[in-house]
Amino acid sequence: MANNDSPSGVSNYILQVKNLSKSFPGVRALNDVSLNVKPGSVHALIGENGAGKSTLMKCLFGIYEADAGEIILDGKKVHFNDSKQALDAGISMIHQELLPVPFRSVMENLWLGRFPKQFFGPIRLIDHKKMYNDTVDLFKDLDMDIPPKVWVRELSVSKVQSLEIAKAVSHNSRVIIMDEPTSSLTEHEVSQLFTIIRRLRDQGVAIIYISHKIEEILTIADEVSIMRDGQHIGTFASKELTTDRIIKYMVGRDLTNRFPPKINAPGEVILEVKNLTSGMEHSFKEVSFTVRRGEIFGIGGLVGAQRTELVESLFGLRSIAGGTILINGKEQEIKSPVQAKQKKLALVTEERRVTGIIPMRSVKDNMILANLKKYVGRLGLINEQKGEQDARESIKTLNVKTPSSKTLIRDLSGGNQQKVLFARWFLTEPDILILDEPTRGIDVGAKYEIYNIIIELAKQGKCVIMITSEMPELLGISDRIMVMCEGRVTGILEAKDATQEEIMRLAAKFM
Repeated sequence: MANNDSPSGVSNYILQVKNLSKSFPGVRALNDVSLNVKPGSVHALIGENGAGKSTLMKCLFGIYEADAGEIILDGKKVHFNDSKQALDAGISMIHQELLPVPFRSVMENLWLGRFPKQFFGPIRLIDHKKMYNDTVDLFKDLDMDIPPKVWVRELSVSKVQSLEIAKAVSHNSRVIIMDEPTSSLTEHEVSQLFTIIRRLRDQGVAIIYISHKIEEILTIADEVSIMRDGQHIGTFASKELTTDRIIKYMVGRDLTNRFPPKINAPGEVILEVKNLTSGMEHSFKEVSFTVRRGEIFGIGGLVGAQRTELVESLFGLRSIAGGTILINGKEQEIKSPVQAKQKKLALVTEERRVTGIIPMRSVKDNMILANLKKYVGRLGLINEQKGEQDARESIKTLNVKTPSSKTLIRDLSGGNQQKVLFARWFLTEPDILILDEPTRGIDVGAKYEIYNIIIELAKQGKCVIMITSEMPELLGISDRIMVMCEGRVTGILEAKDATQEEIMRLAAKFM
């Protein structure tokens, strides 16, 4: 790559990474990576899961310490022992997995660790009025509509995402790292975010933008850096790139077909839902549909369509006020996940880190979690050998990239964590598998592997119910598509005959 430093020796870059390397037990996550970021630019970072993107950013943000290499900020070499030092130096990071303090207010989350104070002699108290006014001013500047005093637990995922963006901006950072910032945002909110990003860029802020959404990157980025297997493949002006070219650099091969061929053949009806109504106000009402053996049944809709609420009710996580659920023609009562598992249902939830993985446990422990009774012996002790055997078989079957079954799941990439969650529920031997956003935050290569797994399950005769907000995925994987809007079913389509325009029309029918 060309050296763009000025003749005077002063760098044109606000941030430089030089020959950074980082290893974990059994894995070399970064291998001699270099990166240059200009002030007042949007620098996108893209690569498959496991390519090293998040590891690189965590080294920049003081979460990890690199084994070799150096970080240069504003022409000066820096070393951060923790994220506070990075924040103080002018680097903020918005993480993909949102971890707010749910039982505190929006404004308290926003100014956490730096509350404004008022003094009464030797006594210092939090200045709640100033905190409120500062929050209102910040949201007004960013054109965000979030009540400052509401508890964060009452916000939607998209609002929490917006709050994290506001928090990063509030630090007056010169470099802001955004890791999958649009994964939970509506189309309008994405447009709003892009407006904020462009405003920050025009103010001289450098944005490092990590995303798996290639179309998004080509829209917002000035430059794109591509990583593969812990190495920096190259940095390009976004106007020089196309979707096919990015994919080829990411996976090291042409990926002409985004979806595998369909080899499943839907059969007789296994699951029938009639007039199902939520036990909660302002949720889904009178939902009816059927799912056949060996069918991939997609559920589409916009944020607020109540899709997640529907499938969680099927799994016994939420109350039902009315309607019936029939499996193999027999009416079922499902009031808890335990009952759902007994009826051969399984649910892979939307939020991997919040309701999926146990980060401080091993891959094996996470795999056998939903089926512990199978591994408990007469003395009440877990048969570790049997659990290890099943975990190894699952790792091989699903091609989970991990040094061993004993590796902590938190050290795996998002795509491989998702495969572990798939394995967890496969071990319960379900007949009906519900997948809520199964490829959220996963790159195109890992997505293709997940698609293969889904299609193979359907081929084996499983009923697969899949919620997805990605239109190409909905059309490319499903056999039939049910579209919801504001808790109502607005249409059920044959995927082969459906169009994006028709699905969007149905998704916005009541809006």
